[in-house]
Amino acid sequence: MVPSEMRREGIPEIAIVGELTDNEGPLTDKLLDVPPGAECVLYFDCPGGSPYSGLSLMSLILLRGLRATAIVTGECSSAALWPFAACRRRLVTPFTFLLFHPIKWQSDEHVQMTEALEWARHFRQLEQDMDRLLAELLGMPLQTMERWMRPGRYVSGAELVEAGLAEMIELKPLDAICSNGAPRRRRRPLARGARK
Repeated sequence: MVPSEMRREGIPEIAIVGELTDNEGPLTDKLLDVPPGAECVLYFDCPGGSPYSGLSLMSLILLRGLRATAIVTGECSSAALWPFAACRRRLVTPFTFLLFHPIKWQSDEHVQMTEALEWARHFRQLEQDMDRLLAELLGMPLQTMERWMRPGRYVSGAELVEAGLAEMIELKPLDAICSNGAPRRRRRPLARGARK
């Protein structure tokens, strides 16, 4: 299905733009408005945010069985990679970039040493678990994921396609693409006076 048909058929289109942390509430509401098992399109231009925000949005997509298509219109990085990976179909452009990097921890609170040590232990485990999950969702070897993650790497749309993780689209109206990726056949206009 293509975006112009989606609008006619009411398939929700949701923009994931800006920091996930700042937009998690409205994005959660929009995903919850999509009926379980239904189709939706997610447009990404997101630098990431809290790993918990990415995890939560990914979980909603998977737990509700959404048949989501991801279209990266700019950047899809860091924590935004998890909801992107949860999409059944992933579309990128020649100008798309995705930043893979280890989880970063920041706290603006004053904490005791024991609490800081617990956070460090927790984030180390979270990072290992999330790297494995991301590789599994994307359908890529964990070793490749680890090379991209450490120390961190921008991956182009072309590289993602080459790795078999996404489909390349041109910056042309998407009504030329069907949900199976095949070009739509355009009907030639009938000559005046011709019958169907």
